Amino acid sequence: QVQLVESGGGLVQAGGSLRLSCAASERTFSRYFMGWFRQTPGKEREFVADISWSGGSTSYADSVKGRFTISRDNAKNTVYLQMNSLTPEDTARYYCAASDLGRQPGSSWLWYDYWGQGTQVTVSS
Repeated sequence: QVQLVESGGGLVQAGGSLRLSCAASERTFSRYFMGWFRQTPGKEREFVADISWSGGSTSYADSVKGRFTISRDNAKNTVYLQMNSLTPEDTARYYCAASDLGRQPGSSWLWYDYWGQGTQVTVSS
């Protein structure tokens, strides 16, 4: 069972940047398809981005495309989310997740098996 720990959240002004990290405990980190999701109170968990096992394929929600970049370093068992041009609408708790499905899980959080505790991102206007 893989354990995930996110870091890098915080308070930033609109237009600013943050880089989130998610460290995994699993040595076979590369077997997991990784994703980032975000959630605000009262709303369903929302897909942000995902990345394939080798990092060769990525996908993004339309709301973050062109502003966010997901990447991974399998040697460090870490996945990243670089967030640029942040807006107040990006304010949420951000979670990384690992899928052992064996194929791209798509944008539904239901296909992810392991989750971190989340890190809060707050963007002020």
